Amino acid sequence: MSPALDFTLPAVQEAHEPPEERGLTRDAVRMLVSRKDTGEITHRTFRELPEVLAPGDLLVVNNSATIAAAVRLDRLAVHFSGELPTGEWLVELRTRVAGGSRPYAGGAAGEWLPLPGQATLRLVRRETPRLWRAVLDRDVPDYLGRYGVPIRYSYVRRDWPLDRYQTVFAVAPGSAEMPSAGRPFTAELVTALVARGVAVAPITLHTGVASPERDEPPSPERFQVPEPTARLVNLTRESGGRVVAVGTTVVRALESAALPGAARTVRAAEGWTARVVTPSEGVRVVDGLVTGLHEPRSSHLMMLSAVAGAELLSRSYRAALDGGYLWHEFGDRHLIL
Repeated sequence: MSPALDFTLPAVQEAHEPPEERGLTRDAVRMLVSRKDTGEITHRTFRELPEVLAPGDLLVVNNSATIAAAVRLDRLAVHFSGELPTGEWLVELRTRVAGGSRPYAGGAAGEWLPLPGQATLRLVRRETPRLWRAVLDRDVPDYLGRYGVPIRYSYVRRDWPLDRYQTVFAVAPGSAEMPSAGRPFTAELVTALVARGVAVAPITLHTGVASPERDEPPSPERFQVPEPTARLVNLTRESGGRVVAVGTTVVRALESAALPGAARTVRAAEGWTARVVTPSEGVRVVDGLVTGLHEPRSSHLMMLSAVAGAELLSRSYRAALDGGYLWHEFGDRHLIL
């Protein structure tokens, strides 16, 4: 196993609040740049992204907006992960503890849970060791808009308003947790990228609840790659530009939309994807990735190994640890090319 997949993250390198609360603008977070062709690792700020990319490159971003997906009871919290085609929702039950929550092992099929506002949640059956299929007795988006709060884990020490969990690209509500790779972008930075000749195109992938516990694969998530984006990806590749995904969610969507047997070609696609990108299969579509810094042994690091290679990824994470970079959704960013 690559050393990058198993390391100790010091608590001091966890971002506890948005960078705005640390006196920074969104695009002033740090950016580690790792280049696969040369093996070079450099240190930048995120607002320098236009200098690192080249005219003709394409950034593919996730336009999913974050919803207030956590509902708190006295002793439990319910995290709404995403809607299924059946109308059921995937939910995670968590025990509330001081400063956060942890997975709750209880629950039984057919059990009814009373929620705030006299709502009732019925557990249908387990979908994964952590997620239940469940039915709420009212419209879930409306209910969450009234009683939900953004999902927060213990490394974030207080609640923040929902707008702190939105990216500049967010237009399609549906993510249980923020597609955080895109958070450092600002309107001004996007304008600078376009002026540089870097194109920007959207996909939609609604993220489910994260898997902070080790060794857990991501759950199936709903996605859409629209026809104009698929066409831009293919044109960029044909013209010699680089396709740079903003977030592992974008990699997952594009790889799910790649045509079988057609190297590096993407088609319009939508549905649910359970695709896990691994080093053994590699990536077929993307040439680069903007991402955050991920938990030890997480499935996201397998995807990063597929993009960067295990050796470069290991050195990159050592550089990030030694350089005092900050982890998690409010932390610094990593650009792999």
